[in-house]
Amino acid sequence: MNYSAAYETSLACFQQTSIEEIAQFSGYPVLDHQIQVNFLGQQFTVEHPSGRFEPEPQLEGELPIFARILILHYLANKSPASENGKFISYKELPGGGIYIQPFTNRAIRPMIQFFGERPERLIDVAKPMGGLPAKLGDAGVTLKVFPKVPVTLVLWGADEEFSASGNILFDGSAPEFLPTEDYAVLASFVVMTLKKYGEQINSADR
Repeated sequence: MNYSAAYETSLACFQQTSIEEIAQFSGYPVLDHQIQVNFLGQQFTVEHPSGRFEPEPQLEGELPIFARILILHYLANKSPASENGKFISYKELPGGGIYIQPFTNRAIRPMIQFFGERPERLIDVAKPMGGLPAKLGDAGVTLKVFPKVPVTLVLWGADEEFSASGNILFDGSAPEFLPTEDYAVLASFVVMTLKKYGEQINSADR
């Protein structure tokens, strides 16, 4: 998929948002027009208004363009809302029920395929990225992907009757911060990142 047009649109929205608004609403520290971003364990500054990332990603795998679009979308958001502590699934997001099957294929199934046999590994892999255990399922973990956007991954291991299963949950305030389609991309990227770290740990253990 060509994300170039979406990137240009997200950059324009970011540039139309003042640095004062970003400092007020994003939850990120701002110093001299530099926004200090922690994104899934990666540290960046985003310069305003240029939208330049430092260090500038050198390889697409380090911070794909769609991840930069998500970051710019979040930084341009001006909602004063806060987390409400209520879990909702993707199908409970506005219009989410229509796209639940693609969401399941892109995010939930890969999570189950990689972590389903040993759900406890999900917590271990997420910890270096700031993941905190959640008391859900056989293993659950919450990642603050953005300061106001937690994502909770839940797994149930297989037993004699049922195969492994899982879900990805959001805070009830989620619609205030990003459009529904962004949460599909976000959840998929979270799972992809966890899988990559998990594979690195497996290789180091051999």
